[in-house]
Amino acid sequence: MPVSSSIVMNSTPLALIFAIIATAWFFDSIDLGSLTFLLGSIKSEFGLSTAQAGFLSSMSFVGMFLGAAIAGMAADRIGRKLVFQISMIFWGAGSLWCYYAPDPQTLGYARLLLGFGMGMEFPVALAIVSEFVPTAKRGRYLALLEGFWPIGFIAAGLLSWFFLAHFSWREMFLCQAIPALFLFVVRFYVPESPRWLADQGRAAEAEKVMAAIETKVAARLPAGATLDEPRPIAAGAKTERRFSFLELWSGEYASRTVMIWLVWFFALLGFYGLTTWLGALLQAQGYTDTTSTAYVVLIALAGIPGFITAAWLVDAWGRKGTCALMLIGSAVAVYAYGNAPSFTMLIVSGLIMQFFLFGMWSTLYAYTPELYPTRARATGAGCASAVGRIGSLIGPSLIGVVLPNLGNGSVFALGAGSFIIAAVAVLALGVETRGKSLEEVSG
Repeated sequence: MPVSSSIVMNSTPLALIFAIIATAWFFDSIDLGSLTFLLGSIKSEFGLSTAQAGFLSSMSFVGMFLGAAIAGMAADRIGRKLVFQISMIFWGAGSLWCYYAPDPQTLGYARLLLGFGMGMEFPVALAIVSEFVPTAKRGRYLALLEGFWPIGFIAAGLLSWFFLAHFSWREMFLCQAIPALFLFVVRFYVPESPRWLADQGRAAEAEKVMAAIETKVAARLPAGATLDEPRPIAAGAKTERRFSFLELWSGEYASRTVMIWLVWFFALLGFYGLTTWLGALLQAQGYTDTTSTAYVVLIALAGIPGFITAAWLVDAWGRKGTCALMLIGSAVAVYAYGNAPSFTMLIVSGLIMQFFLFGMWSTLYAYTPELYPTRARATGAGCASAVGRIGSLIGPSLIGVVLPNLGNGSVFALGAGSFIIAAVAVLALGVETRGKSLEEVSG
């Protein structure tokens, strides 16, 4: 009897591939999220002004901009697997350099290198997962992949709390360098994307990867069960192969590119402008390093049901509607958080804020790689991420200027406005990709 794609995904090498990519993503998220909890201590140790601390936090995003832009095009040219491994070397080396940094200038350069590695990893991971997971569950698994970000953020908070209580921020960065060794797991257990191989004309290698997966799937099936026959997809018209960046601006992809670049820019400007400063904002109100860390971790817990809800909605309702819902919800909750009249309301609105923010992230990562064809998928995801990193770069620095001049309320109003602009872009220019194969939705 035929076997559904859900069995194929849940009991075979595809599940292992997803678990490996998600684990690497988790480690990367710890690196990125840790600065939210460590920035106050770094600011105090080096005697930095608010603007200087904002500039330091932005260095990671400069690196992420460069890494995302370069990695996407590289992955479409030389393969997903190799670029993914290289990214892990960069962020591991960057974390180690942060530990040894003797002054804020050196720490800034180290954060730049660390950000470069993280920026490389994100678009390539999205391309790998989107090209392996069956159509019916693609949105869910891409959303779940991004769900490892709030889990990593919470882990970063718990680790920061431990290291700040017993050691210092430096030992935290040293700890973060160790998981880079996970690249050896990627090297031996993650195959190259068969879609990419086929698109490059390497049909024999693509068939070899698929045959190995199917053999392992078949070995796990119940007695008498067989795999589904491959579903044929109508061949599209052959077009001249463009440089992958130019592909983003051809035909129907141009409006998609405008839309997703606007969404990434404003969503990340609002998100990182706020979250990078959450711990420092609480410390400025008199809370200790460890207490502020505990509060930020507490509200981050709401991110877990947030990404789980988004993972269900993207397949049950659709990518476009879910993305707009999460952005609008984020805007309302962020504004409420910035104007909370009491500590209780601060925590309640903070929980709601993180629910929608992490739901937004999950939807965005599920949506982006589906908008482009295989020949430009990593480039499309990478360039969107790179544009977002410009927003990430501007956000913390802008808030470092706005905060001392206009106060906390203006900081959160700025974040809310950013999310509203992103939601309008999705509603006006977004296309629905739910239930369609990658070939059907993007060619």
